[in-house]
Amino acid sequence: MKKVLKGIGKGLLAVALLLFAGCFVIGVIFGTKGYRMYRDAVEAVPIDVLVESLRDQEHFVSYEELPEIYIDAVISVEDKRFFSHHGVDFFAIVRAVWNDVRTLSFVEGGSTITQQLMKNQYFTQEKKMERKFAEVFAALELEKLCSKEEIFELYINTIYFGSGYYGLYDAAQGYYGKTPEELTEYEAIMLAGLPNAPSAYSLDVSPTLAEERMQQVLDRMVKCKAITEEKAKEILSSEE
Repeated sequence: MKKVLKGIGKGLLAVALLLFAGCFVIGVIFGTKGYRMYRDAVEAVPIDVLVESLRDQEHFVSYEELPEIYIDAVISVEDKRFFSHHGVDFFAIVRAVWNDVRTLSFVEGGSTITQQLMKNQYFTQEKKMERKFAEVFAALELEKLCSKEEIFELYINTIYFGSGYYGLYDAAQGYYGKTPEELTEYEAIMLAGLPNAPSAYSLDVSPTLAEERMQQVLDRMVKCKAITEEKAKEILSSEE
């Protein structure tokens, strides 16, 4: 019996080593392709040039102008370790890979806010391994050039909120006729949830789905201890 168990153990170890070796080779291949994709992108438009062009856009909203609860909502639902990682959240990546393998899908990406910003500005939305590596390289470079507050600004000023609204200013004006500073807590959290699936959650297209998404954002904020359950209930009932 001991010999059988020993043989099984050796077999499992061999399989594990083969899997590790396979993952390493795949990582090298796609990492190399991703690096080339990243270099081609930033050579065409250097990141510092991109940043300046985005900041020069009309109605660019600064970090100081953002409602604090909007910042908390976005970070809770999009990237809870935003202020502690350096552009890439390896814990989120491991979790996403595990869930993808477990479900035999490629639905989770583990992308940080920084990665999402770089993906949206430089690369296609197509889910390819080399693109994932490319956005990682770009995110790491952006984090060296900009503060967290600056990266957050760039992100919320460029993401799509549905109904043709790009950037928080246009979304606040288009949906509520307000500037971002004038948003209520309910409105700010509502807008924080839309970019996850802007076409589906657009307030003009499906207000019911948008409200369901808002509930998810509130639940996530409670889980991340950004607000209490009592506060979440208060915000949710404030527009009734």
